[in-house]
Formats: sequence, structure tokens, C-alpha cells
Amino acid sequence: MKTIFSFLCLLLIGMTAFSQQIQSPDKKLTLQFRLSDKGEPVYQLFIRDKKVIEPSLLGLEIKDQNSLTEGFSITRVDTTTVNEKWNPVWGEVKEIQNNYRELTATLRQSNTGRVMVIRFRLFDDGLGFRYEFPAQSTLTYFTVTGERTQYNMTGNHKSFWIPGDYDTNEYPYTTSLLNEVDAVNTSKKYTEIGTRSPIDKNVVQTPFMMNTADGLYINIHEAALLNYPAMYLRVNQENFSLTTELAPDAFGNKAYLQTPCHTPWRTLLASYKAGDLLMSKTILNLNEPSVIKETSWIKPQKFVGIWWGMHMGTATWNYADATNIILKNTDWNKLTPNGRHGATTQHTKRYIDFAATHGLDGVLVEGWNVGWEDWAGNWKEEVFDFTTPYPDFDVNELQRYAREKGVKLIMHHETSSSVTNYERRIDQAIRFMKDHGYDAVKTGYVGRIIPRGEFHDGQWMVNHYTRVAEKLAVNKIMLDAHEQVRPTGLHRTYPNWMASEAARGNEFNAWSSGNPPEHETILPFTRLMGGPMDYTPGIFQIKLDYYNTGNKYQVHTTLAKQLALYVTMYSPLQMAADLPENYEKHLDAFQFIKEVPVDWDDTNVLLAEPGDYIVTARKQKGADAWYVGAITDENKRDVQVSFSFLEPGKTYAVTLYADALDAHWESNPMAYSIQRFTVNSKSIVRLKLAAGGGAALTLKPATQEESKKLKRYK
Repeated sequence: MKTIFSFLCLLLIGMTAFSQQIQSPDKKLTLQFRLSDKGEPVYQLFIRDKKVIEPSLLGLEIKDQNSLTEGFSITRVDTTTVNEKWNPVWGEVKEIQNNYRELTATLRQSNTGRVMVIRFRLFDDGLGFRYEFPAQSTLTYFTVTGERTQYNMTGNHKSFWIPGDYDTNEYPYTTSLLNEVDAVNTSKKYTEIGTRSPIDKNVVQTPFMMNTADGLYINIHEAALLNYPAMYLRVNQENFSLTTELAPDAFGNKAYLQTPCHTPWRTLLASYKAGDLLMSKTILNLNEPSVIKETSWIKPQKFVGIWWGMHMGTATWNYADATNIILKNTDWNKLTPNGRHGATTQHTKRYIDFAATHGLDGVLVEGWNVGWEDWAGNWKEEVFDFTTPYPDFDVNELQRYAREKGVKLIMHHETSSSVTNYERRIDQAIRFMKDHGYDAVKTGYVGRIIPRGEFHDGQWMVNHYTRVAEKLAVNKIMLDAHEQVRPTGLHRTYPNWMASEAARGNEFNAWSSGNPPEHETILPFTRLMGGPMDYTPGIFQIKLDYYNTGNKYQVHTTLAKQLALYVTMYSPLQMAADLPENYEKHLDAFQFIKEVPVDWDDTNVLLAEPGDYIVTARKQKGADAWYVGAITDENKRDVQVSFSFLEPGKTYAVTLYADALDAHWESNPMAYSIQRFTVNSKSIVRLKLAAGGGAALTLKPATQEESKKLKRYK
């Protein structure tokens, strides 16, 4: 249903004190908009008559022209109500409600005659707004040098943040009050990231999560990031004001625009229940519908990969131990193999066999193409060509073998951040994929960007990521992007853009200080607010000195928690990230990874507190089966889980994968137990989570035999 109310405010032209108010459909949130005495756009947000945002300024700063920040009058105000439903191609639910009240304010700058439109959409759980510029003679081409978008907070809120690094998101989260933000010192602790982006002490990345003293949860991010740089927040530690910062280009400018145009949506979610934020679909609703009309080829999937062994040192990406090899002039058949190359024909066949045996859909192969000998740490224009396999990787034979086994091979394109090289070669690379049966690709952007001076999160790179997704969509290829800008819900518009990394993933546990146990309890409230993450869960061999007695690292988790992550951290592409031999030692626990779906009809966040714990239940797509994941931080917990989401009157058989009573993420991480019992919609189950631990449950309608054999949970 769509009802439109429009009116012209002719008598109010030039009146800067004009104020307009709308409420969310459930009347919980209230937005107020007005102009200040200087003609500055000002907005304010309330929840249940309490302030979420103090009066805050809006506007853009542009180069060599009067900034679009003041001197405005209101020429028109339109309000609209939209209430509709749509079905995602894949996701956490099968149907999404898009219900909001919209206020559109058309502003004219008195001294320039320029027109700027600010469009607000108020949902039951949050606000989205953006700047729009219709075609006009007074403003055609312009350069954005900054934004004045403010979020003036009501107090010194608890916050969860990472430094405002234009080149990477791969930091663990810091929890602090707003006046304690220190991005510089935090970034210095994590030199393994190798950032070359300037870090400002008071600038943090979005999604930015806060918790107020009276229990309100607030999340600030953006939606539909297209043709614009990524958004950051500058924290004023004296008055708790947050102001938008933008990733610059090589010349220090932020964006180049031509009217008609608009910015991405700025988003703010607010709720007194933390779990409601995790179930919010506001960011998705602010993105445009799918541009891909026929989507049957887009298939969520689980896969294994020739990948973790490289991080463990049992294999290498490179074929030979040579340095300074020039790609164009190297005869790879004359090089001496190092004997540890991972992407061999034989090794890949073993992974294909494992996937086929256990019903997994695909095999990712990294290190298959020439160039790895001379890429790490080098800032070179040409390293990879994306079509030339190493001599020990028989692409034609593997295509035949994978097809015979009913398994898909997943391509890997590491660009080494030489993006101009990738753009020159991508059409050839796509043809190569199509010729050899690949319908999914993992891209990588490790290192400094070429063109030199550009950042991963700048406008130029944002446009590149979009071009890649569009090219792949035309050729019916799915995308899993690593080291890219963090997602903003564009998987609605490009459903082949299925997952991204764009955060500190599980791999950091292999060779660095790692991810603390709280990390996975924060990520859903931060990075995953914008879209699915390829976190690469499922590590079973948690103590890494197993591979090398001198290895001091480990994954900061229990084995049961690794299972739970398949439910609490959503992705339509889920990797069983460990080595096959480690799964073969624990096939009883691996059974959960085999069964857990990657596409869902429904999702309920049962319990959640950022930085502490999350309990999530999901219903399998097209089936009456539920899966529950529960995780905790470094503290052990007892959680009471109600199964009221189950169909009343029906008995369900439960398989519980739990931490053993003596399990502990550091001292005894691989101890687990498996229990079976029955429950119904009135059951409440107590889960004992070890320090750094978790639990995973499958719930399926009980057969007559199971109902007789299994005991009812008490």
C-alpha cells in the first residue's frame, strides 16, 4: 500500500524557522527537521519522547564554490507513507517488510540559486537520509570536499569501534566511552595489517555501535554506497558530537559528482533491544531492488578450500621459491618446484573428493595461477594475469573431475591491489572462468592500491568494486570479495555479490595476536550490519603448535563455538575452513557443518548483548528445521533459551553440540559433547557456555522412533 501526501509550502519560502515532523509507522520514533537562523538544515531524532540525537547539522562542502551548508530556504516539503513486502533472492528471512514514513525537503540556496533535496525515511527501528541534487544550471559538475552531516549524541555513550583506516577494516574492536576514543594508539598495536592510510586520533569507521546509560542501542552506518567514498565518523570528545568524514582520493578530494545525482543513505538504527538491531532490514530496504532479473543461477553454498594450509605453513601459494620473477618472460616449466605448493592437481582432487563425500558444494583453490613468487610486499603494476595456471595445476582435468563428482570449483583472483591491471584483464579472466566451469570467484585486494595514491575506501575503488559485481552478474558469476570496502546492503541490488570479508577474519588467528573471544560477539553489531561476511569459521585444530612446535598462536575459541558461528554470523557462502584431515578426526562434530543451511526462511535473535553473547535461531529455507547458535566472550555463561518459536503442539528432536564441562578457549578448547533429546514450544533449555565457547543445536520434527527413544529435556 502506498499513500502519498504532497503540499507546497509557498508561504514559507525564506522562513528559516520552519519545522516539520514525522513519526515512524509504529509512532515509536519521531523525526524533526527545520532550518536554523542561518538557513542551515537541522534534524533531531526521538524515541518514545527521549532524545536519540540532539539537533544536528546537515550539508555538503564543495570545492571552489559556496558550500551547501547554509543560506537555504525551504521551497517544498513532501511526505509519503510506504508499506510493501518483497522477497530476497537469498538471506536470513524469506520475506521483508518495507514500511516507512518519508519526508522530502527541497531547499534553495538564496545567494546561488542551487537546489538541494534532503530525503528522510523513518522506519520503526531507524532512520535513513541522503542528499539529492536534481539537474540544474547553477550546479552541474562539482567536487565534494567534505560533509557536515552530524550526529550529536546525548551523552558519553559506550561504543564499539575500529580506527578510521581508509585502507583496511582488519582491526579487533575496542570498547570504550566516546571520550576515550584513541584510534592512533589502537592502530599502532596492529602493525601486521601494514596500513599506509593516515590515521586520525578521533576518526572511527562505521558501522559504529553505541549503548547508552539507559539501555538504548544505537548503530550508525550507511546504505547503498555507490559512486561515493566510504563514510567515517569524527568523534568530538568534549561534546560527544559525531561528524561524517569521507575517504579521500589521491588529490585529497572526496567525490566528483554530476547532477542529477545523490549521495548514499546515512543510517541510524535505535532500539532498547540489542537483538532487534541484528534483525533490522532498514539498510537492505534503503537499497534498490535487484538489477538481475533471472536469478536461478545464484546459489548459496558451503565449500572447503586450499587456503588454511598456507596460513599454517603446510603449503604455499607459490609454485617455486624464486624472487624477482618477471611474469611476462618466465618459463615456469623450467623452475624447480618448492615441493610445498598447495594448488596441485592431486591436492585439489583430494579436496573435491572430500566435498563430494560430505555433500559440500564447492572447493576454493588459491595459488593456482602464476605470479605468487613476486607479489607480496611489491607495489607492481603487473603480477597476475588470471588465466595462466602453474604447471602442476591441470585446469582442464580438474574441470572434468569436479563435474564428475558433482562439485563446483571456486576461482580465486588476488589482484595484489593492482586494480588497473585487473580491470585490463577482467574480461579475459571471465572468459577463462566461463570456459572452465567456474561460476563463483573470490577476489582479493591485498596491498596498496594502483592507481597510486588511491585508497581501498575511496570513490574510485568503490566504483571499481561495483563494476566487478556488474560484469560478473552479466556473466552469471557469484562474487566473494576480500579486502574491499565494508558492505552497505548492495547485495539486494546485486544478489550475485554474495559475501565480503572487509573485517578481521578467522585467518588472523593463524599468524598474529588474533581475534579475542569477544570479537565474534561484536562483529554482528558492527561489520555484519551492512551485509554477510566470509569469516571462514569451522577451525577444529585450535592449538596451532600442532603444525609446528614453535607456533605460539591459536584460535581464540572452543570447537563448539566454531560450529555456532555458522548460525550467529550469517553468510550465504560459508567455508568449512580447516583441513579435511582435521574434520576426519571429528566427524561427529563435523556433522553439524554438513547439515547447517546457508539460506533461511526466518531468523530470531533470542538473546544478545554486544561484546558479551549472542543466541540466534534460524529456520531452514523450505523446511521445518531450526538451527541455533550461542556464543560468548571470554566469560563462561549459563543461558536460558526458550523454544517458543517452534510450532506449538509438535515435538522436535534436538542434537546439541556443546562445550564439555572442562572446556576453555585457552586451556582446553577442543573438548566438546554431543547430546540428543526432545523439546517442544514450551521448553526452556539451559546452555552452559565455556569461556570463549558456544553451543550449536539442530531441531527437526521428531520421528515416532525418536519420540519413543529420546528423553524430553528437563
